Amino acid sequence: MKTLRNHSLSLFFLTIFIAALIGQAIAGSAEFNNEAISHGSETLSFWSYVVSPDFGQAVMENWQSEYLQFTLFIIATVWFVQKGSPESKKVDEVGTQSDAEQKVEGRRHDFKLWLYSNSLVIVMAAIWIGSWLAQSLTGWRVYNEQALDHSEATLGWVQYVGTADFWESTLQNWQSEFLAVGSMVVLSIYLRQRGSPESKPVGLSNESTGVEA
Repeated sequence: MKTLRNHSLSLFFLTIFIAALIGQAIAGSAEFNNEAISHGSETLSFWSYVVSPDFGQAVMENWQSEYLQFTLFIIATVWFVQKGSPESKKVDEVGTQSDAEQKVEGRRHDFKLWLYSNSLVIVMAAIWIGSWLAQSLTGWRVYNEQALDHSEATLGWVQYVGTADFWESTLQNWQSEFLAVGSMVVLSIYLRQRGSPESKPVGLSNESTGVEA
């Protein structure tokens, strides 16, 4: 029980992630087959749908926008601040900070330290690029399958990535993520959630930046 408690936050989100992914697969499979029937096309079994580009595109276009959000937020909060927000560093702490503040005073500054110092954003950016690439490839397959169904010309991958079809769905996800992060930064200046590390203490003034008194 102690182990479960110590990892309860990650386990909670892992559980609801799996549940949501399964729910998306079930709903997506039903919707795909309903459309296939209405157009006189071939339906797919549940597992065939799960490994299809249609499901892959639907999943990846959301994953890539989420990881882009976190990548940009990690980088932005190094150099930009928001007075009064617990999502920001103190207004006089802009930048990468000193070795003493980062607890690396006296350590050798080599590639290994640089890599570890930037490992979070590197991994987040790598996942974003990978999921963006997966979205573009699965979307490209879906686009060409639909083009063939309508006896239209297919496109190469580079051509597809330059289409309005690709960027409309991509930017639709991006703008919602940027709005959500911006809203959290600003609303957390004035609003509180007692007990949450994402909120300032209830009695702390709106002018206070960060979560510490």
